[in-house]
Amino acid sequence: MREITFSTAVNEAIAEEMRRDETIFLIGEDVAEAGTPFKITSGLVEEFGTDRVIDTPISEPGFMGIAVGAAMTGSRPIVDLMFGDFIFLIMDQLCNQAAKTHYMSGGKLNVPLVLRTNMGATRRSAAQHSQSLHAIVAHIPGIKVAMPSSAFEAKGLLKTAIRDNNPVVIFEDKLMYQDKAEVPAGELLIPFGVANVKREGSDITLIGTSSMVQVAEKAAEILAAEGISAEVIDPRTIVPLDMETINSSVRKTSRCIVIDEGHQSFGVTSEIASRIMEQSFYHLDGPVIRMGAMDVPIPFSPALEDITVPTPEGVVAVARRLMAGEMINVT
Repeated sequence: MREITFSTAVNEAIAEEMRRDETIFLIGEDVAEAGTPFKITSGLVEEFGTDRVIDTPISEPGFMGIAVGAAMTGSRPIVDLMFGDFIFLIMDQLCNQAAKTHYMSGGKLNVPLVLRTNMGATRRSAAQHSQSLHAIVAHIPGIKVAMPSSAFEAKGLLKTAIRDNNPVVIFEDKLMYQDKAEVPAGELLIPFGVANVKREGSDITLIGTSSMVQVAEKAAEILAAEGISAEVIDPRTIVPLDMETINSSVRKTSRCIVIDEGHQSFGVTSEIASRIMEQSFYHLDGPVIRMGAMDVPIPFSPALEDITVPTPEGVVAVARRLMAGEMINVT
């Protein structure tokens, strides 16, 4: 084990898989010499050349269409979408073609494609470069959705995604690229649909996605000092979603808060909370509470932007009230 950054873990996963399988190629804007704006893919073009690390024009629908076609005919493309906000430009290729081809071909065709993109606010990137749009993709049958919460998960989930015969979208939080974690130097595969119990507890379950796992862990530390034992769950993938681990935790603690950086309404928090209510209702001592981003365009102003997404302090305040049996409305 050694400590590496989130971005290094992503780069390492791509390089290892490209060495293993010559059908894998990387395509996107500025992925070659520039290494993307976040420098995630730096050095790959020097090793694999421009035939396998392909810079594209600013034409997201075009290069996504190329990737879908390549995946249908024997290649395994990794598509780098510079900002998650640009996913609206490729929805036809992703949702109408990649997601449905296996079904519409009667199982004769697969689309082994990985779409890497990012999410997350509080980077002062304003409304068009700060969104967390994973719930929109998760709504479409045929697409798997992974949300790594650390460098360890980033490497393991990406390598698993690349080997999957289905289209997979991986959302990486922009603010986490320089975060460090212990990651094995050798092979690391994290199976989809297997949540991680990041911290064990007995009084309340905190379920976080992506960077909200860190928010949940910080909240759990504060609550521990007050004598409240919080269990922290990282689903890792929201499609497929490991409800067995989630229900097991909630049935033990009898209270739950779901934390996600997507907008509060019609999002991931709603889906997880509703499944818990359906499957573990009689084990609950209070309602499942959802904490997502405000239903507003992400502001550029730091003072405004910082209050639009869940914080450890906000989670702690809600947890205290839930433990006290108070009525709560965080919408």
